[in-house]
Parts: sequence; structure tokens; C-alpha cells
Amino acid sequence: MLFSIGKKIALVYGFSQLAFVAIGQHKDYPIQPVAFTQVHFHDNFWTPKMQINANVTIPYTLNQCKITGRIDNFKKAAGLLPADKSTSFTFDDTDLYKVIEGASYSLQTKKDPALEKYLDTLITAIGSAQEPDGYLYTFRTMKLKKPHEWIGTKRWEKEEDLSHELYNSGHLFEAAVAHYQATGKKNFLNIATKNADLLVKTFGWGKEERFPGHQIVETGLTKLYRVTGKKAYLDLAKFFLDLRGLEGHMNQEYSQSHKKVVDQHTAVGHAVRATYMYTSMADVAALTGDKQYLAAIDDIWHDVVDKKIYITGGIGATGNGEAFGDNFDLPNMSAYAETCAAIANVYWNNRMFLLHGDAKYIDVLERTLYNGLLSGISLSGDKFFYPNPLASLGQHQRRAWWDCACCVSNMTRFLPSVPGYVYAQNQNDLYINLFVGGNASILLPNTALQISQQTNYPWDGKNEITLSPNKKKPFTLHIRIPGWAINQPIAGDLYQDDAPSSPVSIVLNGKPLVYTIEKGYAVINRTWNKGDKITLDLPMNVRKIIAKDSVKADKSRFALQRGPIVYCLEGHDNQDASVMNIVVDKNAPVTANYQPDILNGVITLSMKGSSTKRQLDSDQLIQTQQEVKAIPYYAWANRGSAEMEVWIPYEASAARPKAAPTIATKSKVSGSVTNVLMLKALNDQFDVQDSNDKSGNFLHWWPKKNTTEYIQYDFDKEYTVSNSSIYWLDDSPWGGCRIPVSYQLFYQKDGQWIPVKVISQTAASKDQFNTIVFEPINTKALKMEVKLPADNASGVHEWTVK
Repeated sequence: MLFSIGKKIALVYGFSQLAFVAIGQHKDYPIQPVAFTQVHFHDNFWTPKMQINANVTIPYTLNQCKITGRIDNFKKAAGLLPADKSTSFTFDDTDLYKVIEGASYSLQTKKDPALEKYLDTLITAIGSAQEPDGYLYTFRTMKLKKPHEWIGTKRWEKEEDLSHELYNSGHLFEAAVAHYQATGKKNFLNIATKNADLLVKTFGWGKEERFPGHQIVETGLTKLYRVTGKKAYLDLAKFFLDLRGLEGHMNQEYSQSHKKVVDQHTAVGHAVRATYMYTSMADVAALTGDKQYLAAIDDIWHDVVDKKIYITGGIGATGNGEAFGDNFDLPNMSAYAETCAAIANVYWNNRMFLLHGDAKYIDVLERTLYNGLLSGISLSGDKFFYPNPLASLGQHQRRAWWDCACCVSNMTRFLPSVPGYVYAQNQNDLYINLFVGGNASILLPNTALQISQQTNYPWDGKNEITLSPNKKKPFTLHIRIPGWAINQPIAGDLYQDDAPSSPVSIVLNGKPLVYTIEKGYAVINRTWNKGDKITLDLPMNVRKIIAKDSVKADKSRFALQRGPIVYCLEGHDNQDASVMNIVVDKNAPVTANYQPDILNGVITLSMKGSSTKRQLDSDQLIQTQQEVKAIPYYAWANRGSAEMEVWIPYEASAARPKAAPTIATKSKVSGSVTNVLMLKALNDQFDVQDSNDKSGNFLHWWPKKNTTEYIQYDFDKEYTVSNSSIYWLDDSPWGGCRIPVSYQLFYQKDGQWIPVKVISQTAASKDQFNTIVFEPINTKALKMEVKLPADNASGVHEWTVK
């Protein structure tokens, strides 16, 4: 499987978006991507997004690094500014590295002298913070009077836990390689290799034996190896992997250090750390021929696609540890599905394709790319998601920045590299993996050629592929037939598409073409002429995807997909701004319509459905027929907060009827929490399963503790009330909220808050409504005071009044 290349052969390595010289290097991936610098988009989908990234996102994130103090961290470490304080997280340096990486990729496709000059000033600042022996970690070097508690008293002391020293190095290496490839300058690369040489000197068998708590340095080291040919970098990457799980170096599933990497066969722990590690294992396996690594990541891949991946390609089901959940545990509203994990999932699946040449890996890559990854950035390029849930009551909003900004900077560096995933080659085998309008220049052993695609994908399945080889020569073309086009949403049986299949059409120069199918590719082996045109036509009928019965969260529901695009319902497009109460028959016809006037132009889906509402003092629901509209999932939350749902109920039992008009729902809600979305949780009538149920919206006072807080209802008019119930949030053992010490109810009279006269009151307890029955009062407002525990916060799921 692993191919041999001669010495001193310049090889353009598209995935890492760099050209490297394989000096004395004999193994690598059997398939090599065509570098994104050789691929130029001219389409209506990706080109505008990449332009927004270049013109909006990169300048925006560079400025955020400036105003939040991330750039000043380096100046303080260099002694150029007073070391009065640092930013919040020990990995904040990586945000600047990642933005430089993204900016460097952007420079490779569009020259920008002003940007290049600014990057040089940033690199100078970074270099000034580097210690003489190569150590580069601002949080220690700036010598704060009160050092950050995560860094320890000496170098590497807390590396396996919280310091992130090696994580910082990994992103430094990746950024430096990208900058070198973009500009030909070695100013950043020299900083990186100086740091890498320190790591080689410091770590290894019989030396400092520590593994990185957060993986990424391994892939950074393999990229440096490809650039420099220095095998010590590759050896160190393998050392960091092989150390995990050894006796004395067993840590925890969270950081994938519970077992030796070759003994791991299921995906566990922090999803970003995990997929970065699987990516680096693929790199090291390709470069060394380690078959045990291959066996492990093959098994882990099947574990993920068979049991742990969302229909959007998102991974990491739980916010507890930002981690993979249990098998088939794929909650929708509390889905974490971090943007960084989606990016890492693309990296990993691309590596798996390079190893095996199977289209199923690109199927996962494409699904993630168009859905769970692209949802991480707004259409405007300056708002972002960290988690990417598959349902919302309106509590999720895109944000301009996070103090922990890893997803923002990661998206900034990823988008310019998308062209590098379109084509790949193995000698005279040329793969077309993604369908994007544009052209590319490719050098095969038999001939150089130009290839162009003319398509309106992903909205249209027709694609005209024109090949113009410099010489009339034979080579083999592999055109991916997407799984979604042949009723295979994802390899395995986690998701099913039982609709009648439609044919895939492939025509050469206007005539039917004979081809074979191998590993998901239409394989065409012939002698090609200049101007040969292949017309690929993929069926774009709307598909209703059903999840395996084991996925309880999706029971009696279906998801809509058209082409590679997964759809969702959003309140902005539907009656009463509600979608949780919608039911659509499984057999309802669906119509696709292009709407240029919304969300920068998208195809929407329309169908007949019904909605339900609760009534006061009655179990009978009010049902209304209505037109239901769906939009692409990646585009949700671009028009303000609203309800959203990917998995649409086809049975009424799975829907959530719209709340009945009660005293609480008609009240104005306020409290010592000012977050409007959290306050909405108090009266949304969401049926929670237990106190740790995070599938819906909830209010919390974290990180406060040992304080008295309050929530308040101001009624729409005066009512006579005598009963109030509250359902507490308790997310033990991992979260920070516990049942309160006590709670007390007050009513408003003549501008004063007076305690109610209690007849009976439930002691504060979890997993049930706690009820206060009191003497009837006439009032226009109630207030609940809550005493928080000494060492924890508290929170509320629901508050009712009768």
C-alpha cells in the first residue's frame, strides 16, 4: 500500500497545503492530493465564501488577536511590554498561529503585499518571544508575578494535563510551514525548527518521557519532516504516540492515553484531541509503514461511522469533556459537535482516503464539509458557532468571539485550503473527489493536463468535466459516485435512505460510456485527447433519511437531504416562528425551489405538514395544517435566534406542541441572570427527563457560588395565585450546578416584596418539580430567591405558576 519515491523529488502535498522535498524519504501515502495552489475555483458556492474569508474573516480575526491581547502576549514575553497580565488560556498563542496559517494559505491564491508585510511584523514579534534554546511559550516566558495556574513551576511539568506547551508548538509548526510555502521566506520556519530541535533534544526514550495532553504537535512534526527531511522530527512524532498508555503513562480516556494507541479500537474522550491523534497516526503510518497504526485507526473509523457520527458529519455528542458519547447516544439539542472537531474529521477522513483510495472516506469528508463544518461560520464571515447542535429552542446564537477562540481561528485557517480536497493522484490514476466549478493544473507521470469543472453543485447535480492533456496519453480517471446519490448516506447502517434509487449518468463526448465501479469510483481507463468532455449527472431528488432504531433521539423522525446538503426547519420560515411542533408525513411530497433573496441564495424545500398547540386545562391538542419550509443546515442562525430542528417528526408523539398560554408564558421574565435566551427557558414548557437533561434550554448561575440569586415573573395583569413549582438543574458529577441550599417565594404588593405564607413546600431536590403551596394572593409579580451552595452554582429548567 505504501509507495516508494526517489530521493530529491519535489512533491506537492495538497492536504497540508505545502510543497516539500522528500530528501531520503522512501514511504508516504500511496495517493497524494493535488495541492490547492494548483486548483482554482470559479463557482457560485465556494468562491464567495473564500472571498469573504480573505476579505472579512482573516482581517477580523487578526484584529481580534490584537485587541484581546494575544499579540501582546508575545511582546510581554520579549520584554517589549510590561508583563502585567496574560490572556485567559495557555493555548491562546495558537490562535495567532492559526490565523497566520490561514492568511498564508490565502496569500497562495491571492497576492496581498500589505498582508504579507503585516505577517512579517507578527513573525518578528513571535521570534522576539523565543528563548535562546528555542523554547517558545509566552505564558511562562513573560514571568508574571502571579503565573497562570496551568503552567506549573517548570517546563513541561503539566504538559500531560493543562499547560499545552506542545500543543502550541504543533500549531506553530503548521503555521510556519504554510507561511514558508506561501512566501518562500524562512523567517517563520526558522523559529519553528529551532523550537522543534529543542523538542528533539528534550523528549524521547530515556529523556523527558511525556506525551502531549492535547494532540497536534505530532502532525506539525510530520509536516516539518516533509519540509526539511529531518527524520528526528518524524521519530519524535512517533515517540509521542507510542508513549501513550504505557505503564506509568496511563492517564485517561479524555486525552486518549488510557491505552497504547495501537490497542485503541473505539473513539473515546475529547473529540478534537482524538481526531487530531487519528490524523497523526495516519501520517506516521504512511511515513513509516506501521501496520498496527493502520489497524487501529481502521477500527476506530468504523466505530465512529457506525455508532457516533451525526447526519451533519458532526462528532462529539456531549459537552461533558467535549467528547464522544456512548454508542448511538446522539442527542440533538445538546449536541456538542464542535467546529474544531468537524475540521479535524475532515483532516482524518482525507488521510484515510490517501491510505485506502476508497470513496467512503470522501463521503464522510463531504458530508462534514457542507454541513457540520460550514455551519461553524456565518454567511457574513464574522460570527461563529463553537458547538453545532441539531435542534434549538432559540437559545443558540452565533458569537463574534470566544475567550476560548479555537474554533474561530481554526475556521479561518481551514477555508482557504478547501481546493486541496478536490483532486488526488497515484501515478497515472487521477481522482476527482469533490465537484466544484473551476480549473486545475495537474502533472501526471504520463502527461501534464488541465482539467476544468463546470457545475452549479451542490444545488445542481450536472457537471461538465473537460480534460486537456498536453500529450495524447493513457491515464485512469476515478470519478467519485457520492454515497448520497446511491442511497448510502454514510458507510454502515447508522442512517438509511430507502427511497427508490435514480440512475447516475456518465457520458463521454456526448456518448454513453462504459466504466467499472471500484471502491465507490467510476473508473475510466483510456487514452485521452485534448478537450475530452465527461458529463456527470447526479440525481438531486430530495431524500428522507432515517436513523437506526438504536438512536433514540431520532425515533419517529426523518432528516431531509438534497445532494450533499442536509436541511433543517427554522422558525423564521414557518408558522408562528415555531418548528418543534411540526409533523410531516413520511410520504409527503417535497418541492425544491431556488430562492436568491434569502441566505445569499439557497435552494429551500417545501412540503405539507401540520402543527400542534397545547390548550389550558385540556390534554386535547389543537392541530393546524400548514406549509413547512426547510433551509440548508449550514445557513441556520444567520437571521437572529429562532427555533431550529434537523430531525423532523413524522409521528405526533415525537413533536413538541407549542406552549399553552399560561400565567408564566405571558409574563415578562427577569432575574440576576441577564441572558435573555436563558431566561426564556423558565416558561418554555419543555418536558425535561431529569435534572441533568440538557436536551433543552435551561438557566444557570454558573460560575457564581455561595450567593443569593433571583428570578422574577411580571404578569401581564393581576392574578390570584396559590401554587408555584420549580424544576432544578443539577449536572453532577461533571458540571458546576447543584441543587440550591434553599429557595423562597415573594409576591409584589404596593411596590414591596413580601414572603408568601407557605402551606407546604418541597425540600430542594432534583429530578422532580419542587412545589410551594401558599395562601392565595392577588399580585402582578412573583420573585424566587435562591441560595446557592457554598461550592457550586445552581440552575433552573422550568418555573410554573398556578
